[in-house]
Amino acid sequence: MGNWEENVRKVVPYVPGEQPNKPGMIKLNTNENPYPPSPAVMKALGEIRADGLRRYPDPSSKILIDAIAESYGIDPNQVFVGVGSDDVLAMTFMTFFNSNRPVLFPDITYSFYDVWADLLRIPYEIQALDEQFCICKEDYKKKNGGVIFPNPNAPTGVLLELGDIEEIIQANRDVVVVIDEAYIDFGGESALPLIEKYDNLLVVQTFSKSRALAGMRIGCAFGQPMLIKYLNDVKYSFNSYTMDETALAIGAAAVRDKAYYKETVKKIVATREWVKKELREMGFVFEDSMSNFIFAAHTSVRAQYILEELRKNNIYVRHFHKPIRISNYLRITIGTDDEMKKFLKTLKNILEKR
Repeated sequence: MGNWEENVRKVVPYVPGEQPNKPGMIKLNTNENPYPPSPAVMKALGEIRADGLRRYPDPSSKILIDAIAESYGIDPNQVFVGVGSDDVLAMTFMTFFNSNRPVLFPDITYSFYDVWADLLRIPYEIQALDEQFCICKEDYKKKNGGVIFPNPNAPTGVLLELGDIEEIIQANRDVVVVIDEAYIDFGGESALPLIEKYDNLLVVQTFSKSRALAGMRIGCAFGQPMLIKYLNDVKYSFNSYTMDETALAIGAAAVRDKAYYKETVKKIVATREWVKKELREMGFVFEDSMSNFIFAAHTSVRAQYILEELRKNNIYVRHFHKPIRISNYLRITIGTDDEMKKFLKTLKNILEKR
């Protein structure tokens, strides 16, 4: 056997949430939207001509970028798109985090960050959340090679106020600050308006959550034109045709249907607030989530036991085994009212049996 394995780049890969596909299941483990996409999406699908799929898609993604820019009231040169926000964030790591100094992000956060850093040989340093799972803004006011964190944070759902975010940006004018806003539509104020004020701010969002298009893989980033140019330079050097024709047409249709998007988000938020109340009455503790999920621990019953009992009832939630601080927490995605009623009834029975 040769020594070729010595030249293999070895990393510990990101592990996505389980994707079960069983009849009658209640799937609350991957933060998907429980409602279908906008009717405008179905209309756009029906208008796609199969014959056109033999040609390469538009590498500039103009139809989608123009729709996003129009919807958000910004210039198309301030928009970047990719295959889900994961693709956008990966391009961000490759493009902007090339200093010898460490990139800073929270210790409890989106678990893809350290995977990308390890894969790309980017030094990083994790900053501990406080006892309430809040980001400590003072931890990000030191020399670094870049800053990135989700807002609301994942998997905790805790929101950092916009004033604190701006303070972090002001303290880091020599590096790029990335705000990952996968869940911002469910609560809080977006940092998007700040891109006009700070040339080192990149705001990343996704169509997977509030726009119910997780299966389509559409993500975007907002920043000043120079930041977007640098991202496109790396993208075109890596893969010029990241967005297919179907995703471009569907994404443009979805972002233009503001009424449907607002209605769906409103329903999810209302259900979330009702479920918070029910969980507290059952003995769960959690910080105030501003996302489409609740990150909760029971005061006397272990998370692993609840997880396994829910699975026996064809109900799936997410359990994180590390770090130890969150080993007793479950992340519960908000489903429809009917799904959450069944979930809560089953959960109550599990706790009573215990």
